[in-house]
Amino acid sequence: MPSSGALERLRAANSRTVVGLLAGEGPMSRADLVRASGLSRTTVSSLVAELIRGGQVTETDDRARPHKGGSGRPPVVVRLSAPAGAVAGVDVGHGHVRVAIADRLGSVLAEDHALVDVDAHGAEVLDRTAAMVRSLRGQCGLDVTELQAVGMCVPAPLDRRSSRIRTGIMPGWQGLLPGEELERRLGIPVHADNDANLGALAELHQGSARGRHDVVYLKIASGVGAGIVLGGRLHRGASGIAGEIGHVQVGEDGQVCRCGNRGCVETMVSASRLLDQLRPAYGEPLTIVQVLALDDDGDAGVRRVLSDAGRIIGRAVADLANNLNPELVVVGGTVGRSPSLVEGLRASIDRYAQPDTAAALEVVPGALEDRSELVGAVALAIARVAAG
Repeated sequence: MPSSGALERLRAANSRTVVGLLAGEGPMSRADLVRASGLSRTTVSSLVAELIRGGQVTETDDRARPHKGGSGRPPVVVRLSAPAGAVAGVDVGHGHVRVAIADRLGSVLAEDHALVDVDAHGAEVLDRTAAMVRSLRGQCGLDVTELQAVGMCVPAPLDRRSSRIRTGIMPGWQGLLPGEELERRLGIPVHADNDANLGALAELHQGSARGRHDVVYLKIASGVGAGIVLGGRLHRGASGIAGEIGHVQVGEDGQVCRCGNRGCVETMVSASRLLDQLRPAYGEPLTIVQVLALDDDGDAGVRRVLSDAGRIIGRAVADLANNLNPELVVVGGTVGRSPSLVEGLRASIDRYAQPDTAAALEVVPGALEDRSELVGAVALAIARVAAG
């Protein structure tokens, strides 16, 4: 017969399982917790009741769908109680700054957005960003101590060792350490990462990759980047630039890339490059919004160019998949919304990846669209506060 100590340890482990499911999956019904945990209905009900009494879990007014589409009254949902305090998420894009204040579970309390020329004006953008954070904090009625951390998205690779932006993509930021500069202005810990990594984090927590463990998130916009999730954790690499798939060389004699190499994927499929390819056939400059609309309408020229772009990116993704064997590729970014591009990407993976690797790999569009970086920044701040 198990000792009382062994039973207590087993119950504590089961309680951690329930809390972990609620943390990773969000609000769930007791029946969903039974199915996901493998614990008995009686054990789950007892653990949830204990967690509610301890203030770690609360019932919500929301109700879950009946399992397998059954009829009857929808089951009550439980969720983790929000810890005290709040965090901020900051999304610095090439032409905008978005700021959100959220509770420790990621629910947004207030949000602001400004269109600015980011690339050329680093210090001024940081000043404005700090002012936006302070203003939103005041709107939420929070004092300085209640805002515990800031997650910051930067649209360029960050050297993990020096925290500097690694490329010349943002000339007005040279010599600046984005996270440290914003932290100095706010007096609050700031944790910075690049847009592809935070897009991956967002899709993992709230988007198309929820419940998955080995994922590649592609951001295809003004450039091409990837965020890599292995074993449920973001993989940044030794110097923080893992996933720079846009700088895989596909042609030794190609155009010179901003990274200093020639013939990188990005020189062939960036948004500006695609627009240049389409301009002669359409007689006037197109915007990405117009190109995506033409793609939806079935325009043959646009679909061809976007499909070809997907095939180029897919060749690099196939090589990555052969090495990492991910279960999911999530395609995001402005250009990544194109169905034709995703079709080309899938076709290249099927052609160039090992058959078993390709068969195990699902390709889906991102669920969060232009909010992915902001959601990821909030998630980064929450994770850093939780880690202490």
